[in-house]
Amino acid sequence: MAKGRMLIVEDDFDISNMLRIYFSSQGYEVSVAPRGGDALSLARQQLPHLIVLDIMLPDMDGYAVCRQLRQTTRTSHIPIIFLTQKDERSDRIAGLELGADDYITKPFDIEELKLRVQNAITRSQIQNLSHPVSGLPAGKLIEDELRKLMRASGWAFLDCKISHYDSFKEVYGFVASDEVIRFTALLIKEVVDELGAANDFIGHPGGENFVVVAAEANATIIKTKLKARFAEEIKTHYSFIDRENGYMTTRSDNGAEQQVPLMIMKVGFVTSDSDFSDIREITELAAEARRNDTE
Repeated sequence: MAKGRMLIVEDDFDISNMLRIYFSSQGYEVSVAPRGGDALSLARQQLPHLIVLDIMLPDMDGYAVCRQLRQTTRTSHIPIIFLTQKDERSDRIAGLELGADDYITKPFDIEELKLRVQNAITRSQIQNLSHPVSGLPAGKLIEDELRKLMRASGWAFLDCKISHYDSFKEVYGFVASDEVIRFTALLIKEVVDELGAANDFIGHPGGENFVVVAAEANATIIKTKLKARFAEEIKTHYSFIDRENGYMTTRSDNGAEQQVPLMIMKVGFVTSDSDFSDIREITELAAEARRNDTE
């Protein structure tokens, strides 16, 4: 299993190719963007666990890229390491003030950069900022987003859960089940990008549970599209026989064979129309709506 997803933002092909080859050999999934605009697009689509960002880019400097990443809800939590030829104290301070997590200058020691990458990803996960499999915002960031809702209006909070996930994990194993989690994270992002707004929030509390914060007016259509796409596209994660049958065969505790339906997505949501005195009320009511989702 990959150690994490990295995005290398570097217009020098020799450097970016060297970093791609090296970190791929270390077990990371690596994408490369030669321009700042490409980096912003890839960061939203793939949600990397970390970004190595060169300051000198052909279309916009790394500071501008960092600023946009930090100002966008979907990417604000991603650790960023600046990579540059500049070694001025003012340049380092400027990057750190924008929210960069670290700073390394060229020419650099690749082993030192590897340690900085490992430390930044580990620190993010220890602080409960992102989920290690999906890369989506996790505990603390979800709580922060919920607290914002208490002071806002016009929102919907969607509670999404994969039904029959535990049975799938039992039959197909943890590698396949992690792939389902990554697939689901990407699917939710695609649906929200299509039907929601750029700053809609997507989080992953853990396991088979995901959350979305979107405009109230878009909640129903997001729910409908998400459930339909999941039901159709999740089939590719099953064997041909299970797809044809429309179910998996497992064994109960007493050893008897039993048929378990293919995974589906259940979604429930609450809106700002209700009065909430605590963030737990939001999550509890959304979870209740999700449990009652029988469509």
